[in-house]
Amino acid sequence: MTKRNIVITGGAGFIGSHVVRLFVNKYPEYNIINLDKLTYAGNLANLKDIEGRLNYKFVKMDICDFETFYKLMQEEHVDGIIHLAAESHVDRSIKDPFTFARTNVMGTLSLLQAAKLYWESLPEKYEGKRFYHISTDEVYGALTMNHPEGINPPFTTTASSAKHHLAYGDDFFDEATKYNPHSPYSASKASSDHFVRAYHDTYGMPTIVTNCSNNYGPYQFPEKLIPLFINNIRHRKSLPVYGKGENVRDWLFVEDHARAIDLIFHEGKIADTYNIGGFNEWKNIDLIKVIIKTVDRLLGRKEGEDLNLITYVTDRLGHDARYAIDSSKLQKELGWEPSLQFEENIERTVRWYLEHQEWMNNITSGEYEKYYEEMYKGR
Repeated sequence: MTKRNIVITGGAGFIGSHVVRLFVNKYPEYNIINLDKLTYAGNLANLKDIEGRLNYKFVKMDICDFETFYKLMQEEHVDGIIHLAAESHVDRSIKDPFTFARTNVMGTLSLLQAAKLYWESLPEKYEGKRFYHISTDEVYGALTMNHPEGINPPFTTTASSAKHHLAYGDDFFDEATKYNPHSPYSASKASSDHFVRAYHDTYGMPTIVTNCSNNYGPYQFPEKLIPLFINNIRHRKSLPVYGKGENVRDWLFVEDHARAIDLIFHEGKIADTYNIGGFNEWKNIDLIKVIIKTVDRLLGRKEGEDLNLITYVTDRLGHDARYAIDSSKLQKELGWEPSLQFEENIERTVRWYLEHQEWMNNITSGEYEKYYEEMYKGR
């Protein structure tokens, strides 16, 4: 296989660390450069198992630092970029939209321009190069929820829940869905998506964009629902649920997402878009009850005894009712689908967090505790 030099931005974060690990292990002939600023959500402990590998290098860098990244492109002869670095928590974007615009928009533009200048300086130009940008389903806005009790969905996969395989509306996000972002976070990601496509249309840069649904799995920073609630249940702290908990999200296991990124990076069509979803729609409140029962069972408690921890709080501003992705294009064109049923992966996820309390303790100290109190105290 051809030797490649690939930069993975945000590689110390949740999704990024899984992608870095997969590429380092699967492609020993590749040089994998993990570029991360190490903000609150970046954690090199996520990658301790590969830090000594000869085909792996970590570089601490802000993606907005154009000059330093351009120099890295030249020194490392970078021919592929997988761009995951982003501010991604909606609540934080509502509180501080400027940071999201800087990182998600200007950071992406910095990478694009550095890649353009370096690749265009080479004799082969863009041949064999690829800029792969990972985005979110939130750029599409919200879907209707005209079946609040749930109906049989139009598609199924091995990952579909064995006991809970429902759709809560007739429509789904596909690759032709128009953008309609509702939060500062999704607006910043939508803007970065447009810049990536513009660099293909204007300069001929070989780009790909993917939009994914909510990810879950090991190493996720516990500001996100699943690890936050696992930790709170363990310590019998309240579980803050926005509104009535009726909002619907599609859940994708992070290792399945990493496999999809690998496949699309190598085999996806240039200038194309692929949606990556888990084929798993869940109302927040139903998912939370599954997590409670799973944690209780694994801790030897009476299953469901911690349901009383659920605490309904004031709804999030601009809270979209429903997200659901149609991944059939990726399924048909490249043969990808999630690996295991939802119940299997959610139990794997709960077990991981319960067995890695030291990791959780280290990551939830200091600034995160302050942020958590600010977000949920008094709501």
